[in-house]
Amino acid sequence: MKRFWNSGWLLLGLAMLFWAGNSVVGRAVNADIPPIGLAFWRWVAAALIIAPLAWPHVRRDWAELRRHTVMLALLAALGLAGFNALLYTALHSTTALNTVLLQSATPPLIFVCSFLLYRERPSPWQVAGLLVALAGVAEIVSLGRPQALLSLRLNPGDGLMLIAVAGYALYSALLKRKPHVHPLSFLAATCLLSVLVLLPPYIAEALAGDAMPLTSQTGWTLAYVAIFPSILAYLFFNRGVELLGANRAGQFMNLMPGFGAILAVVFLHETLQVYHGVGLLLIAAGIVLSSRK
Repeated sequence: MKRFWNSGWLLLGLAMLFWAGNSVVGRAVNADIPPIGLAFWRWVAAALIIAPLAWPHVRRDWAELRRHTVMLALLAALGLAGFNALLYTALHSTTALNTVLLQSATPPLIFVCSFLLYRERPSPWQVAGLLVALAGVAEIVSLGRPQALLSLRLNPGDGLMLIAVAGYALYSALLKRKPHVHPLSFLAATCLLSVLVLLPPYIAEALAGDAMPLTSQTGWTLAYVAIFPSILAYLFFNRGVELLGANRAGQFMNLMPGFGAILAVVFLHETLQVYHGVGLLLIAAGIVLSSRK
């Protein structure tokens, strides 16, 4: 277990797989479950699941958590509440694949945020790895025809997703300033603060007549998004940033297009194409390059 917890590559790879699944699930239920309701109850469920495990650590870390309330609230608003509310809203007017692909903008935005906040410059290997990985993303986005990128158009959902990605890049860079507490304490605190951030828009959405339905589909959806892309993915990503740094960890975001394509093959019965394989190889090569000292 200790070896697993100290493997940044494995932790970040699993986080990207779970987040790719989050976009696929969000798209599948977008006609039945309102976006703010899904984001709100996702973090309520995650907070309830993690509370018994986190409570002993929260009690020990309480003073440190209180000292960093403002930073915790900012991180919760950017990386948990805001990102997911925007993602689920975007999925009403764009595809799951688009939301996954647009998250490939996260690594360069993390570079920008890290430079603005800490004057932290990416290494030549990180820049080279980013360019190679983006070439792999372009291969998948363009269906193996890079010239088709010139005619791509953004819709309102894509615009919302780009705002979400910018917020998540800032969240990733700000993780350097998170309090030095147990990972479960940090996740429990940000889960609870995300619920508080989302409560006003959730009430407004419900009063507007878009209430959360009580169905078996809702239950299974909440179970998945609360456990995998919420608790496990955020634990793994936060630990990955701690081990590798924000810039190197951000490169793993480029895995999501590949994972999204694989999930589409498995669950939506789409066909795996040659360009998927080429794109995945380029993304993997980019991550290896960016991880070099």
